[in-house]
Amino acid sequence: MFELKANTVQSVKNDVLSGFTVALALVPEAVAFAFVAGVEPLVGLYAAFMVGLITAVFGGRPGMISGATGALAVVMVALVAQHGVEYLFATVVLMGLLQMTAGVLKLGKFIRMVPHPVMLGFVNGLAIVIFLAQLSQFGVAGETGWLQGTALQGSVVDVAWLETGDLARMLGLVALTMGIIFFLPKLTRAIPSSLAAILVVSGLVIGFGLDTRVVGDVAGIAGGLPQFHIPTVPFNLETLRIILPYSIILAAIGLIESLLTLRLVDEITQTHGNGNRECVGQGLANTVTGLFGGMGGCAMIGQSMINVNSGGRGRLSGIVAALSLLAFILVGSAWIEKIPLAALVGVMFMVVLGTFEWSSFRIINKIPRSDAFVLVLVSAVTVVTDLAMAVVVGVIVSALVFAWNNAKQIRVQREEHGTSQYYRVSGPLFFGSTTAFLTQFSVAEDKNDVIIDFAASKVCDHSGLEAIDTLAERYLKSGKTLHLLHLSADCKQLLKKAGNLVEVNVIEDPRYLVPVVD
Repeated sequence: MFELKANTVQSVKNDVLSGFTVALALVPEAVAFAFVAGVEPLVGLYAAFMVGLITAVFGGRPGMISGATGALAVVMVALVAQHGVEYLFATVVLMGLLQMTAGVLKLGKFIRMVPHPVMLGFVNGLAIVIFLAQLSQFGVAGETGWLQGTALQGSVVDVAWLETGDLARMLGLVALTMGIIFFLPKLTRAIPSSLAAILVVSGLVIGFGLDTRVVGDVAGIAGGLPQFHIPTVPFNLETLRIILPYSIILAAIGLIESLLTLRLVDEITQTHGNGNRECVGQGLANTVTGLFGGMGGCAMIGQSMINVNSGGRGRLSGIVAALSLLAFILVGSAWIEKIPLAALVGVMFMVVLGTFEWSSFRIINKIPRSDAFVLVLVSAVTVVTDLAMAVVVGVIVSALVFAWNNAKQIRVQREEHGTSQYYRVSGPLFFGSTTAFLTQFSVAEDKNDVIIDFAASKVCDHSGLEAIDTLAERYLKSGKTLHLLHLSADCKQLLKKAGNLVEVNVIEDPRYLVPVVD
C-alpha cells in the first residue's frame, strides 16, 4: 500500500543525509526511553550515541541503526527502581559480555528458526507499538484539555490530551510532514524526504511563531562527553545474583530484536548481513556503554527504516547518525530543542505505514490457518508484552503445529514376502508419531520373521528409538524376530549410541563393486 523505499544505490551523500535525518528522530526517542527506564535523559542519549556508533563500525549489518529502545527499557525500569542506576550500568556490561559470547559461539544462526509468519507478526506488532508510542506526544502533563486520559506505556506521568485548538494545529503539522515525505520523492530524490519534511515544518513553526510542542518541552539535551565510569556496586556474588537474571533477559531481547531487524533490512536492501558479527557488535557496544554511563540498547526498527527509506545503505550512515547526535548534545541543543514534535511524529507515522506488512491482510485467507493464527498471535503478544516473548511464543506454536502435521504423515504398509512379514514405513518417526506408528503392526498375526523397511522413513529422536524397542519387545514375547532394513546412516548412528536400548537385528544394505573398464 505504501512503498517508501528510496535510493537503492549506496553513496556518501545518501549516507550522510540519511544519517543526519536519523539523528534528529533519535533525540525524542532516546529521551522517551530514558524516562521509561527511570533514568536521566542524558543516560538514554549517551546510549543512543555509543551503541549507534559502535554497532555501525563493528556490527554485521551496514545501514541498520541501533540505540536505546523501549523493548529493553521496560525491563530495566524494575531494576532501577529497586537497586538504582549503578546496578543498571553493571547489568548492561554483563549483558554485553553475554551477547559477545553468543556471537563467538555463532548462535546468531539460530535466527533462521524464526518462521515467516512470526516475522510478519513481529513487523506488524512492532509497527503498532511504534504508532501507540507516538500518541503520548499529543498529551500535556498536568493539564486538562479536550479529552481526559492516561498516557500509554512508556510515560512516567499521567497526561491529558491537548486542547482542541492545539490538537488541530499539531495534527495539521503532522499531516503536512507526512504529505511532504510521501510526495517529495515523486519530484526529486536529491534530499531525503524525511529530512526535508523536518526542515520545512520547523521553518514554518519558527517563522510564523506557531504555538506547538517542541523537543525542548520534553527535556533538555545539553550535556558533555560521556565519562568512563566503573559501576559503583559491590563486586560479590550478591550483586551477580541481582544483575544476572536481568542481563540474560536483556541480552536475549536485544539479540532477537537486532537479528530480526537485520533480516528485515536484508529483505529491503536485497543484501545479506552477518548475524554472528552483529551479536559481537551489539555486545561490544553494550559493554562499552555500561562503562560510560549509558543504558544500553539494540537495533531500532523505526530508525533503521528511516535510514533505509532515506537512502542510507553503508556504515557511514550509522556513524553520521551517532556523531550528529553527539554534536546535538555538545553544541546543537539550542537548535534541536526548537524542532516541533509534530514533525518527528509525522516521520514516525510514515515509518509505521511503511513497516506494517499490509499484504498480510491480502494473504490471511490464502495461507494455512495455523500460519494465520501465528501471525495474529505474535502481533498481539508484541503489543501486549514485549518482542522476545512474542517471538518465543510464535516459534513454540509454529514448532508444535509443525510437529502435529508431521505426526500425521507416518504410514505403515503391510506385505508378505515368502516366509517373512514385510512392513514399509514412510514418514518421520519421532515423539509425535510414535503412537500412530505402534498401532499399525499386527504382532499376533505376523509370521515369525518380520522385516521393517525404513527406506522412506527416518528415526529422528529418542522417542523413535523407544518405539522400536517397544515393538521389539512385543515380537520377542511372541517368539518372533525383528529386522530393520534400509536405515539411513544417521539413524544407524542413533541405534549405536542407544546401545542396549534397542534389541533388534539391523540388516546391512548390500554393497556392490562395479567394474570399470579403462
